[in-house]
Amino acid sequence: MIEYEKELNPEQYRVVTEQGGPLLVLAGAGSGKTRTLTYRVAHLLESGVRAESILLATFTNKAAHAMLNRVESLVHCYTGKIIGGTFHSIAHRFLRSYAFRLGYLNSFTIVDSEDARQVIASAMAELKIDTKLTKFPKNNIIAEMISLALNTETTLEEVIASRYPFFLHLSPEILQIARLYEQKKKDLSVMDFDDLLANCRRLLREHPDILHTLSQRFQYVLVDEYQDTNIIQADMVDLLASGHRNLMVVGDDSQSIYSFRGANFENIIRFPERYPDCKIFKLETNYRSTPEILHLANLSINNNENQFPKALKSVRSKGMRPVIVSAQNVLKQADFVAQRIAELARSGVPFCEIAVLYRAHYHSMEVQMEFVRRDIPFDIRSGIRFFEQAHIKDVTSYMRVLVNPNDELAWRRLLMMYPKIGKVTFEKIWSRLNKQDNPLETFLTDAFLKIVPKSAQNGVGLCRNVLMTLLSLDVPDRIPEKIIDLLLNKGDYRTYLQDNYSDASAREEDLIQLGNFAAKFERMDDFLNELALLTNMSKEEEIEERQEDKVILSTIHQAKGLEWSYVFLIWCADGMIPLRRALKEPGGEEEERRLFYVAVTRAKDQLYISSPVLDYTRSVGTLTLSPSRFISEIAPLSVQDEQRPFEQWTLFDEY
Repeated sequence: MIEYEKELNPEQYRVVTEQGGPLLVLAGAGSGKTRTLTYRVAHLLESGVRAESILLATFTNKAAHAMLNRVESLVHCYTGKIIGGTFHSIAHRFLRSYAFRLGYLNSFTIVDSEDARQVIASAMAELKIDTKLTKFPKNNIIAEMISLALNTETTLEEVIASRYPFFLHLSPEILQIARLYEQKKKDLSVMDFDDLLANCRRLLREHPDILHTLSQRFQYVLVDEYQDTNIIQADMVDLLASGHRNLMVVGDDSQSIYSFRGANFENIIRFPERYPDCKIFKLETNYRSTPEILHLANLSINNNENQFPKALKSVRSKGMRPVIVSAQNVLKQADFVAQRIAELARSGVPFCEIAVLYRAHYHSMEVQMEFVRRDIPFDIRSGIRFFEQAHIKDVTSYMRVLVNPNDELAWRRLLMMYPKIGKVTFEKIWSRLNKQDNPLETFLTDAFLKIVPKSAQNGVGLCRNVLMTLLSLDVPDRIPEKIIDLLLNKGDYRTYLQDNYSDASAREEDLIQLGNFAAKFERMDDFLNELALLTNMSKEEEIEERQEDKVILSTIHQAKGLEWSYVFLIWCADGMIPLRRALKEPGGEEEERRLFYVAVTRAKDQLYISSPVLDYTRSVGTLTLSPSRFISEIAPLSVQDEQRPFEQWTLFDEY
């Protein structure tokens, strides 16, 4: 048996050993949230709860797997029957069993964001909307509109009016596209990522028998990072817990920073209203930061009115006060950051223990330039995700066609890799294949090759040869790992890479790593479903995480959940933090303050908050900037230094 009192602090122990019912756990930054959730699951198992009766919803599959692996090592028993994963993966699991009740095939295909944009483009073409003659939004913008409307439960017209007012005059056409997009997905029996959540909730709402079955099975529902849930996700867990009400949600209202992508702050704030009998626990013991850093963080977040009051307490001994740095201009700011990092490196601090955080990507330009000049290694947390890269999608399109021969999107990507097959030719080919019961069987016949446009016959022949080679594999050998290897070595995809990409060798290495990742899958459909879900995850979900010794440059949003010994928060001037346009949103200032709080609490040992005093723009000239209101409201700069929770450095001369 686990000795819970020895392994947990009193706050964590009370949460872990609490009986059932609705529980709200307010877990402050660095307070051991993951540890608490892990031990809670272990305690349920040791109390006799069956593994298959536990549902754990997280925001990354990695987080769920890490927690369940830790549970397994604690209780020394198999935990594979616990359902743990992202909301999307849980919804996907339910829909695989019950999608037919909503009019879908249970073998529906999941489309990622790029595929969704192609369906929207197809709808636009069908409606004969000429995007070249008018300032019409591109398909990716329309996809964002549709997604935001669904995730925030607002109408498309409201989304356009509030977020895209310059397209307001095109609302009728955009609504037409959205309706046709929904119909096309139904016709193709595909779902996008938003559909997984929306259809899962619809399934639970409209089919009481299914809700009863699932709520009876999952007697304990646990949710991580609850402050990041949207309305649909909150409804899903409410429905699943409606029979037994054993719902434990863990989160921190002070770290709710994702409203721009649909997260609803009200979910966590109003939880006690939805569950008046809920028990509220606070985890306020911080294991990450020094008392001085936490003092500044507590003073800052206390200025938010709409919150659950809490005060982080450090277990660490006294450290250095945070430093507020006023630099003469943005170049001096970059110079200071680079110089201080160089000093830290010389004193033995690894670069990877240092981060530079900012509100918007463009804030990092001068720092990047200075780092290059001084030869300071750095990594920017941005860029296209691994599984959404073109060469990954190219290779998986072969598998998608083998698994679902009716997948038009996969056929489109596959055929258009071959010579003389463009959009027009593809439409001609697909118009014939689409009428067949099994397009793949038809495609492989000699008769079909004869009716293909002559210019494309060579390309179709090459594609047909590759598909036949794949199909010639014995069924046990037709696994993702072997298919990737075959495409590279016998399917001419290596040549395709060399003909089309300047970084062909790097892309080939990616595919080799993908093959390594695929080795654990015996079935192509399992592999494809996992990949489709992974494309919606953050960078931490990539195949290979390279822990290189580099300074991390990151937006605050992307830094949430991470920590470094030394953190530099730059451009902390009013209008930058908080960002001026964010202040125009309802509740914008409080969310920006939460963002500041998240940035501050990433630091373990030292925190530097800097801003330029002067800025220059071509339209206005030289501007004087004020320090962020989040600094001045903590302690006015006029008070004596010893009374402030920070030191103040002013850099107007050479550093």
